[in-house]
Amino acid sequence: MTFLEKCFGVLAILAFLLITGVAKSDEPKTITPQEFVQTVVEVPGKVGTWLNGEVTKTKEYQANSWAEMKTKWPFNMFKGNKENVTQN
Repeated sequence: MTFLEKCFGVLAILAFLLITGVAKSDEPKTITPQEFVQTVVEVPGKVGTWLNGEVTKTKEYQANSWAEMKTKWPFNMFKGNKENVTQN
């Protein structure tokens, strides 16, 4: 490889890098200290709200699950319910 071929290769690589690096879709967003502090202050409230929602959903699911399970075969048989005669 000659010096001229090496220079041409380096220039081609440099041109490729410059062309692909220039296209940016958004400008970088700068965050002010006040915005940062406000975001940090809001975190405990957001976490608490999320956690309360999850606890509520879990309690509802468990209540529905237990209500459905109580209608299943073993518990009806031991309680003496005669509603489902196919289990005799």
